[in-house]
Amino acid sequence: MKPEIILVGGGGHCNSCIDVIEQENKFRIAGVVDEQKKSAKVLGYPVLGGDKDLSDLRKNYEYALVTIGQIKTPEIRMKLYQQLIQMGFNLPVIISPRAYVSKHAVILDGSIVMHDVVINTQARIGSNCIINTKALIEHDSIIGNHCHVSTGAIINGDVAVGNGVFIGSNAVVRHSVQINDNFFIRASSLFSGDGNE
Repeated sequence: MKPEIILVGGGGHCNSCIDVIEQENKFRIAGVVDEQKKSAKVLGYPVLGGDKDLSDLRKNYEYALVTIGQIKTPEIRMKLYQQLIQMGFNLPVIISPRAYVSKHAVILDGSIVMHDVVINTQARIGSNCIINTKALIEHDSIIGNHCHVSTGAIINGDVAVGNGVFIGSNAVVRHSVQINDNFFIRASSLFSGDGNE
């Protein structure tokens, strides 16, 4: 029997996560935790309560995933991740069966790899990251914790990305550059590592 997982955050990103989790077929979604949700269900899954209910939910569920998106700041995702870890939840790695992840790559806890992503050899993805649809992470690149690599973004080889970084849709990061913590790269831009996009 598949283990159950709860999803923390019930917006648009949660909908995409649900689709990936259903396709991967390793977990059964027990429900969604969301403070703001007025409706009783998200894509057919029950809303189990808000953040204040997480400690009670931990008594019944071992697995959880942060399913709030990240655009302007990683702070909410970071806070929820730390809260879930402190409560003793297990945050698994979720990988779409439509993604390609090299057997020589490493992905840490709480990260999700969406449909049609490519993660090549010796790449490393930190904890609590979103690697969004059709993103490319090339060989030997390191993505820090709490990062969002948006749809269609390209991270070329041997890039070092700090923690809490946002890389916009269709952005291109040149080979062998370094990106500082909490940096924001706009959609469709070229980042060459010299402070210019």
